[in-house]
Amino acid sequence: MTEPVAGAPTLRERTTLRLGGPARRWVTATTEAELVEVVSAADEAGEPVLVLGGGSNLVVADEGFAGTVVEVATRGVASDVEGDDPTCGGAMVTVAAGESWDGFVATAVERGWVGVEALSGIPGSVGATPIQNVGAYGQDVSQTIAQVRTWDRRERTFRTFAHADCDFGYRHSRFKADPGRHVVLSVTFQLRLGTLGAPVAYAELARALGVETGQRAPLAQVRAAVLALRGGKGMVLDDADHDTWSAGSFFTNPVLDPADVPEGAPAWPQPDGTVKTSAAWLIEHSGLPKGWGAEVTGGRATLSTKHTLALTNRGDATTADLLGLARAVQERVDQRFGVRLVNEPVLVGCAL
Repeated sequence: MTEPVAGAPTLRERTTLRLGGPARRWVTATTEAELVEVVSAADEAGEPVLVLGGGSNLVVADEGFAGTVVEVATRGVASDVEGDDPTCGGAMVTVAAGESWDGFVATAVERGWVGVEALSGIPGSVGATPIQNVGAYGQDVSQTIAQVRTWDRRERTFRTFAHADCDFGYRHSRFKADPGRHVVLSVTFQLRLGTLGAPVAYAELARALGVETGQRAPLAQVRAAVLALRGGKGMVLDDADHDTWSAGSFFTNPVLDPADVPEGAPAWPQPDGTVKTSAAWLIEHSGLPKGWGAEVTGGRATLSTKHTLALTNRGDATTADLLGLARAVQERVDQRFGVRLVNEPVLVGCAL
């Protein structure tokens, strides 16, 4: 077991799953210079580093982290457009990595910055979003990211990646493909200006808004509808609701050869000829209902009672409990459909 620094939080206190042991060392970086300095010093000393944003996409071992946790607490949202300029069609908005993602979305909706409104309610920090190419309800951040500024830990230099160089794909980027190498410092978004959101690309959201898919709705209405939909699935953080003690969607939607998509499963054709299907559908149709898992973990960790794609801590779970549940879900889906589900959250000091 890692011995924590006196007074430092444990990872359990800083992750949305409320799981994870102590860190050997904990530093909160409030400026970009401090962030780079702390990471660089740890790298030079050969000390393992865990860069922590909102903790919403992490599963950390019960033993904790035998290195330095660098909590990113940088702040700042800067636009090249001041006020409401009717002659300007768009805004370039640069956001510090430590800013709350949902806080930024709320600001965007208030300021009339179009393109991230359907990503309301997603927990975590702005700096984490390009890594996973975070997405929901028909939007993902790659649709609006213009560039990502980073500290390259291997080359020990600042690097800025234009959109075309980020290698974005479904829940994927060059940053995810080369884990740990790049510390995201800021993200610049190219957003249209207006009062209506982007064309609604997700049928469930369109129904909630009372519009057809492809039509548009006022920004504030889109945000409110998304928050309501996410809340109904336990996907908006609430300390009193254990269905929200999760890492959001635990498994990515599988991308398969068309011949391998199970009969009756949702199928979304991809540009490369593959088909994306629904991990939640596969879980449910393999015989695992909402709330399942008590027989595996003694009830300490279960599928959400609202959404089968979220694995939840019911209050006193361990990381070992959660991973045991995840393996049981993987095995059941594999046995039933021959599809191996892949975890979306980053695993730190543990594995499936």
